[in-house]
Amino acid sequence: MVVPSGTHHGRVMPDLAIAVPSRTRTRSRTFPHTGSTLGNPRRNRHHRPGPRTRFAYDAGMASSGSYNRRERPAKPALSRDGIVAAALDVVRREGAERVTMRRLAKELDTGPASLYVYLSDTEELHAAVLDELLGEIDTGRGTGGWRDRLWTLTSAYQDLLYAYPGLARVALVTRLNGPHYLGIVDTVLGLLAEGGLPAGPAAWTVDLLLLVVTASAVEHGTQRGRPASDREHDALVEILRSVSPESHPHIAAAGDALTSGSGHSRSRWALDTLLNGARATPLPAED
Repeated sequence: MVVPSGTHHGRVMPDLAIAVPSRTRTRSRTFPHTGSTLGNPRRNRHHRPGPRTRFAYDAGMASSGSYNRRERPAKPALSRDGIVAAALDVVRREGAERVTMRRLAKELDTGPASLYVYLSDTEELHAAVLDELLGEIDTGRGTGGWRDRLWTLTSAYQDLLYAYPGLARVALVTRLNGPHYLGIVDTVLGLLAEGGLPAGPAAWTVDLLLLVVTASAVEHGTQRGRPASDREHDALVEILRSVSPESHPHIAAAGDALTSGSGHSRSRWALDTLLNGARATPLPAED
């Protein structure tokens, strides 16, 4: 229809005839949040409905007994324990190298910034995951004398790090302070005290002992994942066997002993050597 010129809701209008669409036609309107114009089905067949349209649709679905997205259970609230548990799950499935803040945020359906409320960086996250794994070690396991029980404990610690070389590298460069790690340190100190080491030498010995065990786990755990590791070992053996006694007399004299022995026997020998030295060597005088 046509509105006569001159008036429109009591206001004086210019001398124009304004065409108003009939009520039987679809009227055009624009949603402020998208700037999209509805009304032309050919041009807007891919248009996404605005909030009001979605609300009406959801209400209709709810009244008809169908699934309503508003009835979805809320996501669990983030917590440090929950974040560490999710990271541990990724470590078990894919390895520590795959655990980043961005990846973990995707697992938890949140943004990376939310995780920094609970953890300062990826290094702290990896250290927390490692401490959870250390909780699986039975610090009271083992029989026999104090050396045998210490060997059992350090072997379990080394085996765990060997299984997760990415976390072993964290243990090598990070000052761990989690409750399970402290439990292992306390148990080692108790065993050293049982063996007769005074508190001072025992305090230095536990640091050196765990350093040696951790470094060994990093070395062998990392080599295990390298396809060329066995080939490199065999090449080294051949080189050592072929050295000239004139140029390298001591290597030639040691011969195959340089690469002899199983990993188990070498690790036990290293432990006994370290303990014997600690028992016989006093701490240096302070400068």
